[in-house]
Amino acid sequence: MTTVHAASSDRPVVTGEVLPRGRSTSLVDLANRAEWIRLETIRLIDQAGFGHYSSTFSAAEIFSVLYYHTLRLKPSDPQWEDRDRFLLGKGHIAVGLWPIFADLGFFPKEWLDTYGSIDSPITDHPNMVTAPGIDFSSGSLGHNLSVAVGIALAGRVHEKDYRTFVVTGDGELQEGQVWEAAMAGGHYGLSNLVAIVDANGFSGGGATSKTMNIEPLADRFASFGWRVEEINGSDVATLVETFDRIPADGTQPTCVIARTHKGAGVTLMEEAPQAWHMGWLKGEDRAQAEREINARIR
Repeated sequence: MTTVHAASSDRPVVTGEVLPRGRSTSLVDLANRAEWIRLETIRLIDQAGFGHYSSTFSAAEIFSVLYYHTLRLKPSDPQWEDRDRFLLGKGHIAVGLWPIFADLGFFPKEWLDTYGSIDSPITDHPNMVTAPGIDFSSGSLGHNLSVAVGIALAGRVHEKDYRTFVVTGDGELQEGQVWEAAMAGGHYGLSNLVAIVDANGFSGGGATSKTMNIEPLADRFASFGWRVEEINGSDVATLVETFDRIPADGTQPTCVIARTHKGAGVTLMEEAPQAWHMGWLKGEDRAQAEREINARIR
């Protein structure tokens, strides 16, 4: 079994083997990984001179648990046909994926040094053509749940046991196409499909409750025939427990409504979530954010 080291991009996971679904990783390690994702996000955005901090920070624990515990992967072969699929609906937080992908061995760590360059294979949105490990590109919001339905259906047709996970933002759920996909997922009984809603309460246009209310989310997904769990999306123990008990088979897709905070883990962003939807941490603001994050790493 592969050993995952806590919060260190200098000690990669062994890449020549399959990383099994539900592999053993300590809760402390997973929490540290989430903080490392935040630190790496700050570093990469500083290098690029732009980026989405607060939307990435709200999903840091979700990314950590998915990639260091839940997903079945083979980093040495990103197109391995039996891998679990992952689609990022809120594509503007791809900056939080790149350190993970480099750490796991999807691509060389040197690629991180190119982030922010116009010819870099890794950009502020995921590109399946240039970045190994990306199962579908995203830029315009709202498409990835629809694509995930198609991938899950293909898995059924080809009698594969992979699962298809998709992370959406709650602002993204204001797109009508998302609800067509939710209807289709329930209609086809896609038990191999898992939607994770990073419900941080805000989008680029402001508070989701004010721009276009999407609540009550649990009732809405349940009405389309989904199995629904509503959890604290910033607690790694809860995420592990929730992802571990997703049924291996059945007749319903699963929706995990992960309640988070935009800018989670950095006080100045939590207090002004909209102001930090996109920006550039500099000077004392950056130093303060890094101190706060580092203080939680054990």
